[in-house]
Amino acid sequence: MKIQFEEIRPDTESSFNLMVNPKLSDFFFWHFHPEFELVYIEGASGPRHVGEHISQYQDSDLVFIGSNIPHLNLDYGVKTNYEEIVVHIRQDFLGNALANTPELSKINQLFENAKSGIAFSHQTKNKLAGRLMKLPLLTHFEQFLEILSIFQILANDENLEFLHANSFENQYTKKDQQRMKRLYQFIDENYERKIDIREVANLSSLSEPAFCRYFKKMTRLTFTEFLNHYRINQAKKFLLLDKNITETCYNCGFESISYFNRTFKKITKENPLAFKKRHLAK
Repeated sequence: MKIQFEEIRPDTESSFNLMVNPKLSDFFFWHFHPEFELVYIEGASGPRHVGEHISQYQDSDLVFIGSNIPHLNLDYGVKTNYEEIVVHIRQDFLGNALANTPELSKINQLFENAKSGIAFSHQTKNKLAGRLMKLPLLTHFEQFLEILSIFQILANDENLEFLHANSFENQYTKKDQQRMKRLYQFIDENYERKIDIREVANLSSLSEPAFCRYFKKMTRLTFTEFLNHYRINQAKKFLLLDKNITETCYNCGFESISYFNRTFKKITKENPLAFKKRHLAK
């Protein structure tokens, strides 16, 4: 199972990053990031996979995920019409004020509890659903006040569920995170062209054999396998924009149509044309 470091780019005028209906149901996005994540989804049933916790949610879900805990997108595999909002919160949210302000003590404890991953009760989901979905309509200052109020309600949920008995510890050290971040950024900027293994080994300050062993340990995939997965994910986006197969193939760094078709089918279990027709028919 590969894991991706997701780089969050919040607005410079906000402590938060909002994603409304990212529509990733066809993408297995197993990832982590330093930011805390509050995510709400309704009109869907699917897998809740946070750290080592795996379960199924029904109809809707509201979870709060701590910093650097690997997790799967909640909409993975969902076939129904659904609504989703994802709120990313900076690690340094409120700085020392969060721990040193008496009025924020419950919210501070909520952030501590998020290290275990939290799922909230049906009552809390119903109370906050409308407010969460309206966040994008607010100004940055209004969002700040509203999210603070939402955190207070979450902190007072007496029927919340901890997804791990103890704080979940990510296996990746800070050095690993920084190294993988550089690699992901390099792939993101260069996947359209041929990438030589020497380039990424040098970027990681490792010999080629050492890099290959390191990358396989970190992602459970060889570099070529990982790069192909990344390129196929990009290809899906192009196809969903109604790009043709040939254009998609070469825009995503593949050097032949036949290899692109074989790789696409190996990863997605269907060929590019079938994928495109199935989704555009919707």
